[in-house]
Amino acid sequence: MHTPPPHPEWIAHRGAPRELPENTLAGFLRALERGAEAVELDVHRTRDGAVVVHHDPEIATADGRRAPITALTAAEVAAAPSTGGHAIPTLAQVLDAIGPRAMVYIELKGEGVGPDAARIARAHGHRYALHSFDHALIRALRPALPDVRLGMLIDQGVRDPMPVVHAPEAQDVWPHWSLVNAALVNAAHAAGKRVLAWTVNDADAARRLAALGVDGICTDDVRLLAH
Repeated sequence: MHTPPPHPEWIAHRGAPRELPENTLAGFLRALERGAEAVELDVHRTRDGAVVVHHDPEIATADGRRAPITALTAAEVAAAPSTGGHAIPTLAQVLDAIGPRAMVYIELKGEGVGPDAARIARAHGHRYALHSFDHALIRALRPALPDVRLGMLIDQGVRDPMPVVHAPEAQDVWPHWSLVNAALVNAAHAAGKRVLAWTVNDADAARRLAALGVDGICTDDVRLLAH
């Protein structure tokens, strides 16, 4: 049986996207200034094995093309046009910048990124966990990462989230906030798992989820959770 914390962990979704470009070093640090206890980010693998923090699988390159991150080198990603002066960071850079101050939740988005993300997190991270919508990837990673928290995301509109709640490979369940009810929270806690709801941008919804006993609330603006 899992015992939920006194209040849900405040998780900054891609940093502070209402103030600064998402998935940027400045955005993550701003989120910590706003009171975030954790940050959530997206990662992709470059052609030469670097892991970079970006949501979409493609980026605009320095020569004006659009190319998948998997086809580019780390140097090419670093040279890509910045968003408002904010370059695409590597996972190592983000982990080094955050240090022990906050939990880092790493969403595995790009093809083949899991093992490299785990390797870099182990070398640079203090507190971290991995999660993905690709549940087969999480199942495949479990034997090689017995000491790493793994999570499965559940998208909005899923009719029955309970198979994910009971999946033995994941310690964290990441449901869209609209799926969260007492039955889901109770089942997850009975299985020893945490419930981390995403993406919550309404203060009333956040209060309802906290009352249900969720373990974390992922939001675009952690200031909403202070009310």
